[in-house]
Amino acid sequence: MEYAAIHHQPFSSDAYSYNGRTLHIKIRTKKDDAEHVRLVWGDPYEYTGGTWKANELAMAKIAATSTHDYWFAEVAPPFRRLQYGFILTGADDRDTFYGSNGACPFAGKAADIGKHCFKFPFVHEADTFDAPDWVKSTVWYQIFPERFASGREDLSPENALPWGSKDPEAHDFFGGDLQGIMDKLDYLEDLGVGGIYLTPIFAAPSNHKYDTLDYCSIDPHFGDEELFRTLVSRIHERGMKIMLDAVFNHIGSASQEWQDVVKNGETSRYKDWFHIHSFPVKEGSYDTFAFTPEMPKLNTANPEVQAYLLDIALYWIREFDIDGWRLDVANEVDHAFWKKFRQAVTAEKPDIFILGEIWHQADPWLRGDEFHSVMNYPFTEPMIDYFADGSISASQMASRINSHLMSGMKQVNEVMFNLLDSHDTKRILTRCGGDDKKVRSLLAFMFAQTGSPCIYYGTEVGLDGGDDPLCRKCMVWEEEKQNQEMLAFMKRLIALRKQENDVLTYGALEWKLVDDQNDFVSFSRTHEGKELIYFFHQGSEVRRVRLRDLKIASDKRIYDAWTEEALQHDDVVDIQPGGFFILGAV
Repeated sequence: MEYAAIHHQPFSSDAYSYNGRTLHIKIRTKKDDAEHVRLVWGDPYEYTGGTWKANELAMAKIAATSTHDYWFAEVAPPFRRLQYGFILTGADDRDTFYGSNGACPFAGKAADIGKHCFKFPFVHEADTFDAPDWVKSTVWYQIFPERFASGREDLSPENALPWGSKDPEAHDFFGGDLQGIMDKLDYLEDLGVGGIYLTPIFAAPSNHKYDTLDYCSIDPHFGDEELFRTLVSRIHERGMKIMLDAVFNHIGSASQEWQDVVKNGETSRYKDWFHIHSFPVKEGSYDTFAFTPEMPKLNTANPEVQAYLLDIALYWIREFDIDGWRLDVANEVDHAFWKKFRQAVTAEKPDIFILGEIWHQADPWLRGDEFHSVMNYPFTEPMIDYFADGSISASQMASRINSHLMSGMKQVNEVMFNLLDSHDTKRILTRCGGDDKKVRSLLAFMFAQTGSPCIYYGTEVGLDGGDDPLCRKCMVWEEEKQNQEMLAFMKRLIALRKQENDVLTYGALEWKLVDDQNDFVSFSRTHEGKELIYFFHQGSEVRRVRLRDLKIASDKRIYDAWTEEALQHDDVVDIQPGGFFILGAV
């Protein structure tokens, strides 16, 4: 057995409390190296006649990548204390013990290994990662307010262009506002979404509003506080949620705080609010977001800045009852501040949702004391690489998806913010080369995964667009210009997600078939006796699936989950190139 490939890290996503009573334990081995893995576990204080009272539990192989297998077990120690180790059986039937001192050949008794075990001293509910339960059943809809809908012409900037009259350039305005969003709530409710995520709405000179002037004021071109209050109320009346965008990494250079520094230099009361290297301030003498001088970086280690930003976060919860904060450039703000942020906002509203903008592996922010979720770009990238770009094989996609899922705690994966595009990326239709069949497959694939899916405004009607600013086009509202087939597809996809939410949130993922040669993928999601089996066909020939070959128990009812049409066990289903099929069994 390849000892160097065996990995288990205690007090991590390999060993954690799932719900305050139950522990989840994972271990990684070299691919196809272990035939069986047993978890040896018990209470560290429970001995009989000087011998540790050890239990054994067979672990399940739950995932595989191109290089590794992952094994899983769930235990609920009676006294909430645990010590544990692993016995791995190789293809040659030889056993290896893996514990706190590493791996070694094993030929003894499980009870003899107590002093070499890993420890989980006590399972504390307070230390358990917890997220608002409502997020698991929410389908999000992201809106860039300046481009979604114009409801009041009197709010529009003087230089606003006619709606949708041209492809947007970086500094264009078209007059989208909060009234426009409110006017379209019936449309969003009919679409089926449960949460609305707005990019920044606070006073700022740009169309994107990431260069904040005043965090406590609605931008006058969007409306005012009373209009926003009414919008939140109307959203809540429909049983929907609303999440705002907080830009706490930096502030706009036209803000009064930064302008005071520009004017007064080292005597400014705000000079320590920023990361300034020399005075007078000029481009290059202070830290910014990226290399954007209009966005000076805030010093969130400064107590005054902390108090200022936390007051803002609490203000919008207290005064307007918002349901979530999306945190811009979250990975460039210190962890100490985010811990204070979480404590403050959850004390004010326990079921507030905290979403960080992080484009890479985000484990340090997802340990239970900072964010509930992040924008899950690393998870959706392999899907896009396979379906849209064709730059990786089906097996490479499956490997990367499994690797990402295994890197997180289960309850973290359950609330991850899954997306295919946003205001910062090419639109998914453009990424797919205008092929809306690929878009439909990608959306269906993403909606089948664990996590909370998000649609970027306009995707449901076939809106395209390249990189920023082209991904920020005006929403198309003329029905004759909308892709009505795509709109009907999205309504059904969202309805199916809501209908099968428990299976798609909690269900085990099992890859049934990954066929690189024919570009065909099948996987299942199973939970409490219900199973959904997905088939995605990106090959060039019709793929015939004989349902009898799936070996589903004869006493189970099977059906086409998309159409809800009943099927028979001996039916044959033909899947067209570029198409997909979802089989339900219960």
